[in-house]
Amino acid sequence: MPTTDTDICVNSMTIMASGDLAELTGVVHPQAVNREAKDEPPTCRGQGPAAFAATAHWLRAAFADLKFTVHDAVADGDLIAVHCTMSGRQVGPFVAYDEHGEVAQAFPATGRAFAVTHSHWFRMKDSQVIEHWANRDDQGMAAQLGWIPPTPVFLWRMARAKRHARRNPAS
Repeated sequence: MPTTDTDICVNSMTIMASGDLAELTGVVHPQAVNREAKDEPPTCRGQGPAAFAATAHWLRAAFADLKFTVHDAVADGDLIAVHCTMSGRQVGPFVAYDEHGEVAQAFPATGRAFAVTHSHWFRMKDSQVIEHWANRDDQGMAAQLGWIPPTPVFLWRMARAKRHARRNPAS
């Protein structure tokens, strides 16, 4: 059972990656906001545990074996910073969304593994996450997954995946 705000933040990342999403209600404040949800499906853009769970579903649909390996975590008042490596394997399309919640791009599954560093920032209220944002190595992940530089075949697969994602939007 997590006892400090730092432990709660690390636990929230474990839950997002592979835990029981019902557990998010214990660690995510009902008014919590994920500042990274702007590129995610519309269901992720709300507040509270349901929006965080939607983000977890979105990530898990694209990546198997998803894991956050924490290297350092530090607290300063209600602010927690976590330096970690996110790793996994792309088994489903990774779909990015624009500011209107429309499909902006879809990267078809490559089956490749990746591991990139992140820093996640959390603000706490009443021993729950009230705000989250991150600095991620998206370009490193894209290179490891074979999204960049794109081959002509991969560009064709991207166009097909985007068309499919637009016809079958995430809930």
